[in-house]
Amino acid sequence: MKSLPYRALLLSTLLCGPAMANNDIQACLNELFLTGDGSLTLAQMREMCQPSETVTTIDDVVEVERTDTKDTPIAMGNISRRIIGERRAENNPYVLTPHKMNYILPVMTTNGINKEAYSSFDGYEENLADVETKFQLSLKVPLYDKSLFIEGDGLYLGFTLEAWWQIYSENLSKPFRETNYQPEVFYIAPFDWHPFGGNTGFVLGIEHQSNGRGTLLSRSWNRVYGHLLFEKDAFALSLKPWVRLSEEEKEFPFDPDGDDNPDIEDYMGNFELGMVYQWQDLEFTFGGRRNFSTKNGAAELGVTFPLWGKLRGYAVAFNGYGESLIDYNYKQTRFGIGVTLNNTL
Repeated sequence: MKSLPYRALLLSTLLCGPAMANNDIQACLNELFLTGDGSLTLAQMREMCQPSETVTTIDDVVEVERTDTKDTPIAMGNISRRIIGERRAENNPYVLTPHKMNYILPVMTTNGINKEAYSSFDGYEENLADVETKFQLSLKVPLYDKSLFIEGDGLYLGFTLEAWWQIYSENLSKPFRETNYQPEVFYIAPFDWHPFGGNTGFVLGIEHQSNGRGTLLSRSWNRVYGHLLFEKDAFALSLKPWVRLSEEEKEFPFDPDGDDNPDIEDYMGNFELGMVYQWQDLEFTFGGRRNFSTKNGAAELGVTFPLWGKLRGYAVAFNGYGESLIDYNYKQTRFGIGVTLNNTL
């Protein structure tokens, strides 16, 4: 299950430039000098750093005034706050921007490992352990540093790697049972729509996902997707439908050019619903996929909690199909515990 994407709602607060720190114009100018657009003139920097009656500091922003309606205040949510921090750090060559969660689960259990997928390899499947280690690395980079079509929009390249490591297997050489690679290009922009006093945005993207294997173990697909995003205070929601890009049928079982898994949508579904809620120092996540025709899908619950420094604890429970690509048509229940470097929000 994929976590709710980080790059979400860009509000008018993101377009007004960096806010002052403790109403100190000099601090604002220094910040713009270090992190601002190189095309800014001194006059523009001075104008951006003028005292504001609404916004005080980036960390303490609570609400800003809408100019297109009846001066109704818009409360910023946690996604928008994260975007502000990411936008300020994107041009720093020493900072890597996370896309999805980056975590390691030293212990990931299952009620039954998928041995059938490896049945063609004698002596391999019976030695697979039901406990393994899983980790995920996910990063993104901006492809353009200015607005394209809508003020505050953005174009990004993302890459996510997931790996399942049989570190507890006794009669195998501790192999990586499965590795999934997911590059994607996506465009994000805000909506000028604020239902229930919240904020909305959308994402359009194209992604490839595969396990880099050959012959009978090969799994892959390509998708065009969209996100409808909503945030209010500490709550965020994402609805992500997709359309699979069709591939030709295999002419023979070992045909390298044919579709490796023509029935993948029957199990992985046609959309994903994601929700995140932050309560004090805890972050709760839910992700669900569904194909209403076949009634197959999956659900995942997660929680992060503080440990020490930048590290947070991460516990997750999964039930359904497609916990990995090799398991796209295999149903199981899994539990994992470990640490993460970043929250979803």
